[in-house]
Amino acid sequence: MNSEYSRAVLELAVNIGETLLENGGEISRVQETMERVAKSYGCDQFHAYVLTNGIFASMDGREDGDGAVRHVPTTRVHLGRVAGVNELSRDIASGNVPPEEAAARLAAIRKLPYTSPAASVAACAVGAGCFAVLFGGSVPEFAVAFFAGGVMQICAQKFLTGSMGKIITNILLAAIVVLFGALGTAAAAALGVAANLDQVIIGGIIPLVPGMVLTTSFRDFANGDYLSGTIRIMDALLVAGSIAVGVGAVFAVRAALTGGVL
Repeated sequence: MNSEYSRAVLELAVNIGETLLENGGEISRVQETMERVAKSYGCDQFHAYVLTNGIFASMDGREDGDGAVRHVPTTRVHLGRVAGVNELSRDIASGNVPPEEAAARLAAIRKLPYTSPAASVAACAVGAGCFAVLFGGSVPEFAVAFFAGGVMQICAQKFLTGSMGKIITNILLAAIVVLFGALGTAAAAALGVAANLDQVIIGGIIPLVPGMVLTTSFRDFANGDYLSGTIRIMDALLVAGSIAVGVGAVFAVRAALTGGVL
């Protein structure tokens, strides 16, 4: 095994691991997939250490060793990319895909587009409305939560970027849900239709709840990846706290302006 081939396999394995990790894969699956890919190409001396936002890998070749360190920032989850990588890894393990073809297929997988902005707004709006009904609401609550959830997603796409930080972003998005939920219930009341604001808010903020992160953290704990599990559960708790702050801030301002209670 020459150093060029060893380096190519190392890069392929790390890129596969990065794709899985940035799209929500749990630590054990990322590490296992990387090791399986390297072994399938005859690189038995491949070692990987994976954290929630980083990959450390090394390859001990016959001529010299090589290594790679990759920072994996948090991005939007794309389950289609995860499914594509899983299929690719199975094909590699079967021995039917040379490294060059695997790299080309992986590049195509990493370019799979995300859901369009319009579809994201529609999904968030429908999801918010359905959760409002699930928590005891009816048609008025569905309509108002649909409106609030759609506005929240539009604001997330147009005005709130990743440069603001996850905490500030979630505070503002939760505040937007409460603000437009209150406006929607007031408009419904003016039309003679009663809508429960509590159910509207619950439905509207559910799309912000970090359910996947929390679930993955439990899976990491179950697999013995305690550091990554702790990082993810802390992330989930911070997001949940940010949502609570955003909701509470709007109610506090409302109480201060109207003289009412929270």
